[in-house]
Amino acid sequence: TIHVYEMGGGGAHAELHVAVRPDLPRARLGAGGVHHVAFRTPNEEEYHGWFERLQSMGVQSSGEIDRYYFQSLYFREPNGILFEIATDGPGFAVDEDAATLGQKVVLPPFLEPRRAQIVANLKPIE
Repeated sequence: TIHVYEMGGGGAHAELHVAVRPDLPRARLGAGGVHHVAFRTPNEEEYHGWFERLQSMGVQSSGEIDRYYFQSLYFREPNGILFEIATDGPGFAVDEDAATLGQKVVLPPFLEPRRAQIVANLKPIE
């Protein structure tokens, strides 16, 4: 069975094909594997609609997660690959000027306690 999902205006560039293959082992994390596939929603209304749609279909999900820069919702497709639905907003310019994004390490409040560890593991971009 292959399910075809269209996003946005549709067409080959906006299609996702999910082949349900119970004869194969479920997806596993590791080299050559897919960690997750993220899809964007333009607003919270559509995001909440996805949450409700998944619940009505009996699909287990992470529930709504506040990532500070955006809202996320995670669930697994039948083969075990993790899908994410994420809002566009509020966006990465919520706590710094858009003109200087990426010039310094800015973390969401929930990661600030781990700042030293995160910064210590960053490698310079050459």
